[in-house]
Amino acid sequence: MRFFLFLFLISSFFAQAQSNIDPSLLNEFSRKEKVGFIVLLKEQADLSKIPTNIPKNLKGQMVFDALQQKVKTQKEILDIIKSANARHRSFLMVNAIYVKGNLTLAKKLANRSEVKTVMYDAPVKVEDPVTIDYFNVQNRAAEPEWGLKMIKADSVWLEGIKGAGVVVAGQDTGYDWEHPAIKDKYRGDGDTPVHDYNWHDAIHSSDVHYPDSIPNPCGFDVAYPCSDNPHGTHTIGTMVGLTDDKTIGVAPEAKWIGCRNMDRGWGTPASYIECFEFFLAPTDLNGNNPDVNKAPHVINNSWACPEVEGCNPDNFEIMEMVVNNLKAAGIVVVVSAGNSGTNGCSSIVTPAAIYENSFSVGATRLVNDSTAFVDSIASFSSRGPVNVDGSGRLKPNVSAPGQAVLSCVPGNGYASYSGTSMAGPHVAGAVALIISANHELAGMVDTIEYILETTADKKQAVDTCGGVPGNLIPNNTHGFGRINVYKAVQLAKTIQVSSTVNIESAELLMVMRPNPTSEQLEVILKENVKGDLFFYDLLGQRVQTESIHQIRKVIDVSHLTAGTYFVLFTNGKHQEVKKLIVH
Repeated sequence: MRFFLFLFLISSFFAQAQSNIDPSLLNEFSRKEKVGFIVLLKEQADLSKIPTNIPKNLKGQMVFDALQQKVKTQKEILDIIKSANARHRSFLMVNAIYVKGNLTLAKKLANRSEVKTVMYDAPVKVEDPVTIDYFNVQNRAAEPEWGLKMIKADSVWLEGIKGAGVVVAGQDTGYDWEHPAIKDKYRGDGDTPVHDYNWHDAIHSSDVHYPDSIPNPCGFDVAYPCSDNPHGTHTIGTMVGLTDDKTIGVAPEAKWIGCRNMDRGWGTPASYIECFEFFLAPTDLNGNNPDVNKAPHVINNSWACPEVEGCNPDNFEIMEMVVNNLKAAGIVVVVSAGNSGTNGCSSIVTPAAIYENSFSVGATRLVNDSTAFVDSIASFSSRGPVNVDGSGRLKPNVSAPGQAVLSCVPGNGYASYSGTSMAGPHVAGAVALIISANHELAGMVDTIEYILETTADKKQAVDTCGGVPGNLIPNNTHGFGRINVYKAVQLAKTIQVSSTVNIESAELLMVMRPNPTSEQLEVILKENVKGDLFFYDLLGQRVQTESIHQIRKVIDVSHLTAGTYFVLFTNGKHQEVKKLIVH
């Protein structure tokens, strides 16, 4: 009897452990003895009390401190990992640990009460350009490229606004920092280059697709920006690139910092999280002395992790936590929507483009005709809504030029690439121009995103995706439209930011669901307080007012015209604004 009880307990132990393990990780263990995986802990930092309208540096420090407190809960897990002599890395950006170990260790960790899940550190592929053409830049016209003119960046430059005082960041395939188009835009450039706080290499070995017998051209743990694939250099050029006779970047006076998250185009969630963590609080080259004051204002992310490469709803949440935490720290996270548009509606299916708090970007193409200089959606640009996580979320947020985009590539060269990877950097550069026009907007992520969305040139689409007709704005093809950075800067200059919130007081967290909605809206407040809800349309006109006297209230919005609204909660002491989409 005791023997059967023993067998039952043992089988229960492994059943519980296995239930906490990502199935794709178990599949990898069937092929390999040791696999890279991420241990996600249940206890995560609550950042909901961090005010949104305080200076960016203070906001970043509060987020960093809150995350750092949670790292202490990793101690016993780390002791087990160390006793197994397994390679590992502790994360702060999200309470999690990367481990390279065997199935026995994975099951042992999964069975710990403080562990939420053990997930596969799945391969992540860079969004390869759809088309590539190489050019001698001297043979191109000296005027700005078509995408820069289309979003009217050149009109912003005439006002003397070119991105000065703003830092953009890229995590990609590395960067040829000595390319003349971007060298003096690198924050570490100078008579004696300083790579501390400006560069981080998250590629420590060839664990993904390349065996060690095929050497990486950069090597590993490189102490200076290096590129093992031209993709990263091209994206940075579109953000800040400038030569003596050619402007290729949206914000040519902004500075850039970088992180390599891919080994020749292949990374993993762990390498991406490592780069995001570096951007939250950049460190010296030894990974020490983090400083939130050196964090960038915006991060460009031109990558995706499709299900075929291991990303699935079982492990979506960890990257979403990272994106949410960066937004709480006042950093805009720009993400390319993906190049699967030929699959039609709901082709935005990959992290991080699918998340609510990532600013996702579709791609447009230039349409040359005899009457106008116009653009339309590129056929490859992925469409919404997001169904892969069951949210039905409208995406992309906006679109930007992404076809035949000229930028720099390693070896002092230039090339024209097409893809949403080329559209995203236009938006990251636009963020730099907005902040350069009004530095009080630094760290005000919701406000910056609102500016870009409301000033975008409205674009209708042929498709009806997710029940949203293409002639409505926003739609699931262009989002709110193709960005117009000139209009965005004009609006940005009129906004005054109030920083009067007492940082010791808890900011209310207002939840609205479902969103999008067509009939009823449920509003949930974190605290049982009285207040008022004001509904505004995109023109700033109040269209509905409601009083709320309890934690939860259901509101009829069926009379509102399909479109986007902003809902303001206020009770005299606290206020919070959320975006509402009615379809």
